[in-house]
Amino acid sequence: MKTGGIDSSRIEAMIAQLKAAATRPQAAVAPLAGGLAIKAEAPASKVNFSDALRGALDSVNGAQRTSEDLGKKFAMGDDSVGLSDVMIAMQKASISFQASIQVRNKLVSSYHEIMNMQV
Repeated sequence: MKTGGIDSSRIEAMIAQLKAAATRPQAAVAPLAGGLAIKAEAPASKVNFSDALRGALDSVNGAQRTSEDLGKKFAMGDDSVGLSDVMIAMQKASISFQASIQVRNKLVSSYHEIMNMQV
């Protein structure tokens, strides 16, 4: 299903990436009795959803501020900032903002779906 330029599988992949980045389990190698070693994952630390969401929103805000600063520098005639740098920063900010909107929409629809469940 395609909604607003990003399909739901892409949103789910982004949410999975956020979860993976938030947990970052430490991998350790545990020896077996036969002399072989397997990769054993340490238990993942508890992740606060609000902290992960706040970090993601802070990165979106940072991208928007960067693009705004580059745009102002370019408009004031700073030779160290090129038009291509400004346009790339603006597109990155736009894409990250649109992705956050899609994640928000997915969270709201999930909330409504849970609230409509019969107990």
